[in-house]
Amino acid sequence: MSITLHWFLPTSGDGRTIVERFHANKSLGAPAQRPADIDYLGQIARAAEQLGFTGVLTPTGTWCEDAWLTTAALIAQTSRLKFLVAFRPGVISPTLAAQMAGTYQRISRGRLLLNVVTGGDAIEQQRFGDWHDHDQRYARTDEFLTIVRGVWSGEPFDFDGAHYRVAGATTLAPPDPAPSVYFGGSSPAALPVAARHADVYLTWGEPPAQVAEKIAKVRALAGGRDIRFGIRLHTISRDSSAEAWAEARKLFEALDPEQVAKAQAQLAASESEGQRRMVELHRGSLGKGVRGLEIYPGLWAGIGLVRGGAGTALVGSHAEVADLIAEYHSLGIDEFVLSGYPHLEEAYWFGEGVRPELARRGLLDRTPALAQA
Repeated sequence: MSITLHWFLPTSGDGRTIVERFHANKSLGAPAQRPADIDYLGQIARAAEQLGFTGVLTPTGTWCEDAWLTTAALIAQTSRLKFLVAFRPGVISPTLAAQMAGTYQRISRGRLLLNVVTGGDAIEQQRFGDWHDHDQRYARTDEFLTIVRGVWSGEPFDFDGAHYRVAGATTLAPPDPAPSVYFGGSSPAALPVAARHADVYLTWGEPPAQVAEKIAKVRALAGGRDIRFGIRLHTISRDSSAEAWAEARKLFEALDPEQVAKAQAQLAASESEGQRRMVELHRGSLGKGVRGLEIYPGLWAGIGLVRGGAGTALVGSHAEVADLIAEYHSLGIDEFVLSGYPHLEEAYWFGEGVRPELARRGLLDRTPALAQA
């Protein structure tokens, strides 16, 4: 079975260092060298499409631009690229979300994917007026997705739960096709919700053994329901391993110890089990040096020293990065949501270097020809 590759839209800004805007506190990072204006994001989106990525993930939070509006503005700048829109179910009506998805599918001609972000940071959630605790948020997401899928049935839908009550919920027309639901979460509260509702279960880039363990848990909870698996990673791929690690060293050496300390203090306060697992991979240590943060051959945890969420990168030659992608695929990972600093240039390094290697191994349906100048 072939794999699916996605890229990332940096809607808080972009640059040549990891610390541009820290997720929950802009003061922890320098202003973005490249602001997230629509022209630059359009460059990345068009490059991703040209290079053969299926879609682009757009994040959610108070530290970035709104994902729905930003990606809707990029529909006309692309022709086939899909938009993996991240959103928080606790801050929007499920009926409205179902309506927005239907409208988006019609105006984009079927190019919407949905990334449901329940939220593991209480401080961030409270900015949106959400005061539920961690487990309540996942219970609410369970009800939210039940209603959304009920509305998408095309028939008036009734629901009376602990968090939502709707009567005759419906929209002009259901989305056609219904967008795939991408869902992450590593806690005991999250995994059953993922097993019930996710089309694609997403995990952050942990070492293969840990990823395999998580896949097994979700599969067991899904009880035979068809579910695909994806992974969120950064990439640093070059013509040689030495060149790739030299780039990782540049990112590492640009980190300021004070910024790392502040970022780690903030991440330690997160209620997210996935975030806790990311932090555990590096434990906030700069003293190990760049190669000391290689937690598995070719898997580097240095990005997580200052970045919340996805904190690991595939580092190596194009063939070495392809090797690790193939290893994750052998465990059951079919979708790879990738990114790199800066996102425009790294899309080309991966698209022109790793993608042909994956195609040669039969892991991709085809290698797109680059558009002629």
